[in-house]
Amino acid sequence: MEIQQLSIFLENKTGRLSAVTKALGDGDINIRAMSASDTIDYGILRIIVDKPELALEKVRDAGFTASLTKVVAIGISDKPSALGQAMELLRDHHLSVEYLYAFTNQEHLAYVILRLDDNETGAKVLAQNGIRVIAQEELGTI
Repeated sequence: MEIQQLSIFLENKTGRLSAVTKALGDGDINIRAMSASDTIDYGILRIIVDKPELALEKVRDAGFTASLTKVVAIGISDKPSALGQAMELLRDHHLSVEYLYAFTNQEHLAYVILRLDDNETGAKVLAQNGIRVIAQEELGTI
């Protein structure tokens, strides 16, 4: 079970992040999680939103280069060792994590967005071992 992540190419210039978030807000799109990585000249903004197809349209209309990427989202306890257990499962099944980012909520849950070398297999392994894999439809409720 995979979800859609919006990946946006951004020049490192004042106001670019503001323009992206305005385009999403104008489209009534809710950001659930985000991560930014950068170099001197540009960055990649990775965002989980409640309406990925519409978000892609809105940011492209605003002049940004963007794409949708499949990732895996999991929900784990917000306690020591929970993430480590998930990572051990992936390691034991020879699955590599390309990148990840996470957030928590007030119910003591941690949500982790994972890009794996094999998302489909990774999601199955995690789910079969009792780790909650988040569906696209659930994003509005977390």
